[in-house]
Amino acid sequence: MTGFDWPALMRAGLQGLRLKPEDFWKLTPAELRLLLGQGGAQAPLSRAGLETLLAAYPDKERGEVNE
Repeated sequence: MTGFDWPALMRAGLQGLRLKPEDFWKLTPAELRLLLGQGGAQAPLSRAGLETLLAAYPDKERGEVNE
């Protein structure tokens, strides 16, 4: 397990985000990451999502066959 870079995190929170110290220390690491734009990424595409995209945007026209 690696340690946190507290000086960098504090700079990002206190200077970059302009948080008050009390508000900074109330945040969880996940909340801080989200505020910094590092969290909240979408989940990978699921099989159902892929099937939906394939149905909406097929590679070939209906009735067309491979040659």
